[in-house]
Amino acid sequence: MKALLLREIKSFFGSPIGYLVIAVFLLLNGLFLWVFDGDFNILNSGFADLTPFFTLVPWILIFLIPAVTMRSFSDEKKQGTIELLFTKPLTVWEIATGKFFGAFVLILLALLPTIVYVFVISDLGLPQGNIDMGSTLGSYFGLLFLIAGYTAIGIFSSSLSDNQIVAFIAAVFLCFLFYFGFEGLSGYAGGAAGNIISSIGMDSHFKSMSRGVIDTRDVIYFISIAVLFLSLTVYKLKSLKW
Repeated sequence: MKALLLREIKSFFGSPIGYLVIAVFLLLNGLFLWVFDGDFNILNSGFADLTPFFTLVPWILIFLIPAVTMRSFSDEKKQGTIELLFTKPLTVWEIATGKFFGAFVLILLALLPTIVYVFVISDLGLPQGNIDMGSTLGSYFGLLFLIAGYTAIGIFSSSLSDNQIVAFIAAVFLCFLFYFGFEGLSGYAGGAAGNIISSIGMDSHFKSMSRGVIDTRDVIYFISIAVLFLSLTVYKLKSLKW
C-alpha cells in the first residue's frame, strides 16, 4: 500500500494538479477571508477568531476534494490500467486505502499553510494573543475528519464510472447531502425526528468539534462514514475484478 500511496502523491505533483489544488484552495480562502467584503471577511467581523474560515472551508472542500478524487479510479478504468492494478500483490482494501490516503495527504498539504491564519489573528487581537485556542484546535481536528469523510465519498464516486465528470458530480452531490442536506431536511421534520436526521449529517458533528470539545461520538461518526464509503468502494472494485 505504501508504494501505491507514494505513486499517488507523485502523480499529483508530477503534473500541475497538486500545485493547482493547493493554489486554488489558498487563493479562494485568502480572497473571501481577507479581501472580499462579506460575512466571511475576518477583518470586518470585529472578532479575533477563525470562525469565518471554518464556516467557509467545508463548502470549498465540497468542490475541491471531488476534483482531486474524480480521477482516482475513473482514469484507471478509462485507460485500462485497473486490470494491471489488480495484478499487483495488493488486496482490494489496500488499493482503496492507498488511493484514499494519497488524496487525503494532498488536501492536508493544502490545509497546512492556513495555520499562518492562527498567528495572524493572534497578533491582531486586543490584547495580543486574544484567541480561543481550544475552539481553534478543535475546529482543525474536526476539519481533518471532515476531509477524511469527503475523500472517502470522492474515492467511492470515482469507482462508479469511467467518466471523471460523472464521478465529480456524484461526489459533489453526496458531499453536499451529507454535509448540509440532512441538516436542511431536519428543519422540516422537527422534534426528535429532526434531531435524528440532523445527526446523520456531518455539519452537526463538525460544529460540535468546533466548540473545542472532542466527543468520541463525533469521532466515531466520521470514522464510520470513511469506513462505510471505503467498504462500498471495495465492494465495487471486487465486482469489477471478478
